[in-house]
Amino acid sequence: MKKALITGITGQDGSYLADLLLEKGYKVYGMVRRSSVEKLDRIEHIRHKIEFVQADLLDQLSIISAIREVGPDEVYNLAAMSFVPTSWSQPVLTGEFTAIGVTRMLEAIRLVNKDIRFYQASSSEMFGKVKEIPQNETTPFHPRSPYGVAKVYGHFITVNYRESYGIKASSGILFNHESPRRGLEFVTRKVTNAVARIKLGLQKELYLGNLDSKRDWGYAKDYVEAMWLMLQQENADDFVIATGVTHSVKDWVKASFDCLGLDWEKYVKVDPRFLRPAEVDLLIGDSTKASNVLGWKPKVDFEGLVKIMVESDYNLLKKYVI
Repeated sequence: MKKALITGITGQDGSYLADLLLEKGYKVYGMVRRSSVEKLDRIEHIRHKIEFVQADLLDQLSIISAIREVGPDEVYNLAAMSFVPTSWSQPVLTGEFTAIGVTRMLEAIRLVNKDIRFYQASSSEMFGKVKEIPQNETTPFHPRSPYGVAKVYGHFITVNYRESYGIKASSGILFNHESPRRGLEFVTRKVTNAVARIKLGLQKELYLGNLDSKRDWGYAKDYVEAMWLMLQQENADDFVIATGVTHSVKDWVKASFDCLGLDWEKYVKVDPRFLRPAEVDLLIGDSTKASNVLGWKPKVDFEGLVKIMVESDYNLLKKYVI
């Protein structure tokens, strides 16, 4: 039985990855912080099948101890300060978790067992002010947030440990990927939840920031399969994971309201408070390499993803409306 250790197991991606690995017969371990107040609701349905090990990305010795204790075949590093707007108010902590934390994970693997396969969650936010359209594995990075900058560090330190120590460390440069398990602070879920609330009479208006910002949105459940496929390859490498189709926030809003037969323009208002200091205007990924090498392709398209999320939020909230 293969063993996998997942950091960030309580998050959207971690929970879907845990589902997938359990289906494939893995023994799954989740790394959690002793002082963590994060809820386990995303993994409640599989909590009895997972073993938790306590460690912190800020504490090198705890990571070394956790990896020694588990003895994993594969390590998936999904933990990070992952909400981009927060990275401006907490830039130093973002750097500690999202950048230096990756080094601590890799250093622990180097010291304990260099045969462990390692996955690093890189991000399309690294491209930022894009140099070419679409973006692929060779596109230069120009991050536009402390989060993006930290992710660039995490990406290149992963490459460095692969080249310097022969560690089978791969990075997935994942473009935006969403699901019903996405946090309510993210614009996609904020919209789908608000649509459901408006339909049920629980909310009257929705305030958003830049409606013209464009993203390449996919389904998180599809994307975690790509993570697993990367670590099954003989040679570690970096892969862009994306749908290759871009939509604006306005497109997401319209599609979400359309799902429940509502006119978005009657309810949505732009609020300057939600504008970023430096915006990433257009992201669209080229996942040809992932398709050719991993045999990976997204299964759920934009309209299907919006429908999944709106229906999930509507059905969830309907239970509480008398």
